[in-house]
Parts: sequence; C-alpha cells; structure tokens
Amino acid sequence: MKNKKIALVTGGSKRIGAAICEELHKSDINVMIHYRDSKEDAVYLKTKLNKIRENSTDIVQGNLSKFDSYENIISKVIDKFGQLDYLVNNAASYYPTKIDALNEKDWNDLIATNLKAPLFLCQAAVKFLKEKNGSIVNITDALENNPKKNYIIYNIAKSGLASLTRSLAKDLSPDIRVNAVAPGAILWSENNQESEAGYRENLISQTFLKKQGSPENIAKAVVFLLTTALYSTGEVIHVDGGGLYK
Repeated sequence: MKNKKIALVTGGSKRIGAAICEELHKSDINVMIHYRDSKEDAVYLKTKLNKIRENSTDIVQGNLSKFDSYENIISKVIDKFGQLDYLVNNAASYYPTKIDALNEKDWNDLIATNLKAPLFLCQAAVKFLKEKNGSIVNITDALENNPKKNYIIYNIAKSGLASLTRSLAKDLSPDIRVNAVAPGAILWSENNQESEAGYRENLISQTFLKKQGSPENIAKAVVFLLTTALYSTGEVIHVDGGGLYK
C-alpha cells in the first residue's frame, strides 16, 4: 500500500463523484470516499473497489458545512493510508435561489459546500500534500462565466471556486498544483426545471458536439490533471462539449 498514491474525493459516493473514484482506482490510486448522507452508496462503492484491490478504498462521513469537519476528514485519511497525494473537491449543493426569496440559510448552505469547504479542506491538507508534491482538483461549473438565471448564490459560489483555484495555484506553488474541471451538460438535477425534456434538449443543442456528456468524461479529466498534466496549474478545464449556454 505504501507504493500507492492516495486520493480523497468529497461527495464521492455517487454520480460524478463515484465516477471520479472509480477512474482513480483504475489508475492504481487508492481512494478515500467522503460522503455526507449517502452511506449506503458509499459502502456499496467501497465494497466494489475493495473486491478489485483489497484494502484500497475506505469511506469517511462529514458535514462540509461544519468547520470542525475539515481537519477530521483529513485526519481520517492519514490514519487509514498514512499519506495524501490528491484532493478532489467534488461535493456540491445545487438549487435555485431567486432574488425575491433569498435567505441566510440558503446562503450559508450553498457557500459552505461549494466554496468554504474546498478552501478549508485545502488548508487542512496542505502539509500532507506538500510532502508528496501533491495536486488538487476542484469541480466548478461550465456556467461560471455565464451565470444561470435564478441561481444567484450557486453562481457566486462556483465563480468563487474558480477564483480560489487560481489563487491557491499561486499561493501553494511550487509544491502543490491546483486546477479545476468545469462540467457542462453531464447529469441533471431531479427536482426542478432540469427534469423537463425540453430544457435538456435545448441545453444540449447549444453545445458544439450536440450531445450530453458523461460522468466518465469528467472523471478522466480529473485524473489527467492530477496525474499527467504535471506542468499545469491554475487552469480551469471546461468539459462541456464546447457549450455556449444562453
């Protein structure tokens, strides 16, 4: 196990996070899967990956809105694997916040998960990542430069995460590389307008490639930035089919 690289993936139990964990594992990297509420999904993925390579994967629970969770999560990684080479800040909250219905609860939730947690997880992980000349990848959003209507707080948080990526790339150089992946039309939310077929078709029609992407497309970009793009830092890579969202 000492010869393996170790990655922590937040929100790694399902959807894009699970695809990232599986792609890392395929690349001979051991994985700590973070989850908040999706324990059943996390246990399933852990079991699946450990059947492929024994003792290669573990899980850690944490509420990323709680400040004391950040050091605890990193400590669990070190206790299990003894090192940390890669951090993937994938966990996210996503829902609309119209201007006439804004409230502090939504602000705290969306900012905490999408921006505060990546910053303070990085802070908690820095000394361990430096030991391994490690790498960080943040998952932002392809809509960063063209904000989505009625998603004010989410837009602020994801734009902030892109800025954080560039700031950390400067502050943590030359020891740690920091990049981001900005997904486009990959997966849909299940509880708003994105469940409507017409909305989805319209969004996909605005991409150059005229098709929906997959979680695996994102996962491969993440692994590339972590393991192969050794002369890249401060980059935000859009994986969005050439999307020009309106």
